[in-house]
Amino acid sequence: MPVWIAIIIIVLALILGLVGGFFLARKYMMDYLKKNPPINEEMLRMMMMQMGQKPSQKKINQMMTMMNKNQDAQFKKAK
Repeated sequence: MPVWIAIIIIVLALILGLVGGFFLARKYMMDYLKKNPPINEEMLRMMMMQMGQKPSQKKINQMMTMMNKNQDAQFKKAK
């Protein structure tokens, strides 16, 4: 087999591996973040208290709903 054909095969395999790895890692991270959101109610409550606000359960629920809607929109946009 000529050397130039071997080089082309190696380069194509490298490119396909990089593209495949990127998409597999992207899917894994999206699934992980969907199952384990980065902010929960307790963290939100602490952030509001640090900002000097007294968080009510209604306000926390509204903010969590808004954050979940934004996160779902980003997941749909990414797919």
